[in-house]
Amino acid sequence: MKRLLLSLFFLVLVCVIAGGLVWFNMFRDKMIGEFFANRGRPTVTVSTAVVKPEDWQPGIEAIGTVLARQGVDVAVRSSGIVKEISFKANDKVEAHGLLVQLDDELEQADLIAARANVTRDTQALERASTLKDRGFNSTSTLDNAKAALDASRSQLEKVKAQIDQKKTYAPFGGTIGIVRIDLGEYVSPGKVIATLQDLERMKVDFSVPEQELERLSIGQPIRIGLADNDLLHQGNIVGIDPKIDPASRLVKVQAEVDNEDNQLRPGQFAFVRIELPMEKGIIALPQTSVVESLYGTYVYAIRKDEKDSGELSADMLAKAEQAARDGKEADGPKLVARQLFVKTGRRFGGNVEIVSGVEPGEVIVTAGQNKLSVGSPVRIDNSIDPSRPFSTNMPGAKSQGE
Repeated sequence: MKRLLLSLFFLVLVCVIAGGLVWFNMFRDKMIGEFFANRGRPTVTVSTAVVKPEDWQPGIEAIGTVLARQGVDVAVRSSGIVKEISFKANDKVEAHGLLVQLDDELEQADLIAARANVTRDTQALERASTLKDRGFNSTSTLDNAKAALDASRSQLEKVKAQIDQKKTYAPFGGTIGIVRIDLGEYVSPGKVIATLQDLERMKVDFSVPEQELERLSIGQPIRIGLADNDLLHQGNIVGIDPKIDPASRLVKVQAEVDNEDNQLRPGQFAFVRIELPMEKGIIALPQTSVVESLYGTYVYAIRKDEKDSGELSADMLAKAEQAARDGKEADGPKLVARQLFVKTGRRFGGNVEIVSGVEPGEVIVTAGQNKLSVGSPVRIDNSIDPSRPFSTNMPGAKSQGE
C-alpha cells in the first residue's frame, strides 16, 4: 500500500513540474512577443542631399597609353672609344646639344692633310689660270687643276663629316635617361647611349567604339588621369584614324595633353574622358545613395510620418539636423525613410544620372541606408557626407562655393 501511495506521489509531482515548465515557456513567449510588439523601431542616423537639376558634362570614357610627344633612343653614328659624356641621368638637354664625344685623333690628323691638299690645289689652279690667260697653258691643264681642287675639297668635307659623326647630339630638347655607356668603352654604330623624351607635352593613344566616331572631332577637349576619378590633365584630340579595325570594331584616336606637373610618363596606363557638350537640367545623385538589388534599383527618400500632416519643409529639415547635432530629439514631425524605385543612366565623377523615379526637391539618403527599411525612423546628420572628398569632411573644412 505504501509503495502505491509513493508511486502516486511521484506521479503527481512529475505532472506538477511538467505543467509548470509548460506554463513558464508559454508565459515567456507571450511576454517576449508583447515586448517586441510594443517596442519602437530604432532611429537610424543618415546623411542626406536635396535633389536639384544641375549641369551634366557627358563624355566618352576610354583606356589609353601615354607616350612622349617626341621620344627616341639616342645612338652613336660611328665606332670608336668614348672620350667624353656630357650628360647625367634625368638632365634637361637642349636641342642639338652635345651628348657624347668619341675619340677622333686620326680624323683630326686627316683633317690637317685634307686642308693642306685644298690649299695646294687652290694655288695650282691659280697658276694654271694665270698661265692660260698668257697663252702658256692649255685648256686641258686648267681643267685638270680644277678637278684636282674639287677632289681635295670633297676629301676635306668627307673628313669633316667623319669628325662630326664622332659627336652625338640631342635631336630635340627633353629629358635624358640613364647613361648606357662608360668612358673608355668601345662602341659600334647604332649603340644606344640613352633614351631622350620630351615630357613637357604628352601624347595619348586610345580607342573608342565605332558607334562613337560621329561624336569625335579634331580639337575636341579631353581629360586624362592615372585614376578614373582623378582626371587632372587636359588636352585636345589631334588625330583620328580614318580606318576602323574590322576585328575589334574600334577606331584609334590620338590626343595631346599638358604635363606641367611632370606626373605623366611614357608607357603609363591612363584613363581618358572625351568631353561632350554640356547638358542642363539633369538630375544626378551621389552613387552612394543608389542601392541595386535583385528586384530593382532604388533610393531612400525622407518623408514625414503618416501620422503627421503637411509637407516636409527645408526649415523642418534644418531643425531636425540641428537637433541631431545637439544630441536632442527634434520638436518637429517624425521623419521616416521611404523607398523610391529609380531608373539610372550615365555615371561620372561619383555621381549617377537619375532618368526617372525622383523629382527635384526630394530629400534623398546618401549614407546610412544599409541599416534602413521602409518606414524606419531617421535622424539627419550631414556633418559627414561620403559623396564629398575626404578633405571636405575634415573639421573646419569648407565645401566648394563657400
